[in-house]
Amino acid sequence: MTETHRLTCHCGAVELRVRLSDGLATARRCDCSFCRRRGAPAVSVPLDGLEIVKGESNLTLYTWGTHTAQHHFCATCGIYTHHRRRSDPNEYGVNMGALDGINPAAHDIPWSDGVNHPSDT
Repeated sequence: MTETHRLTCHCGAVELRVRLSDGLATARRCDCSFCRRRGAPAVSVPLDGLEIVKGESNLTLYTWGTHTAQHHFCATCGIYTHHRRRSDPNEYGVNMGALDGINPAAHDIPWSDGVNHPSDT
């Protein structure tokens, strides 16, 4: 089943429509140096499953290292909205906590080993 959700930053300047192909089953946290500081769990969205409804010009990009992972944030409130994954550049990870009606605290979310990333071997 395909689920479509609304995702917004804190101030409302950025809004996305995302299609989760496997619901919240892909939810995970990562312990890489960046994600553990960010603290937001992510769920998977195929590249064609993300639409920027409003605020594209308000998104800012952060990237480093190989520049494969591309992390997007609201330039006004600083909330992470989504990123193109290094582990699979054919999909996005989106901020689970920014999905309307979803509270990550209500879910058991596994951790991924980002410290020992498979792309680093």
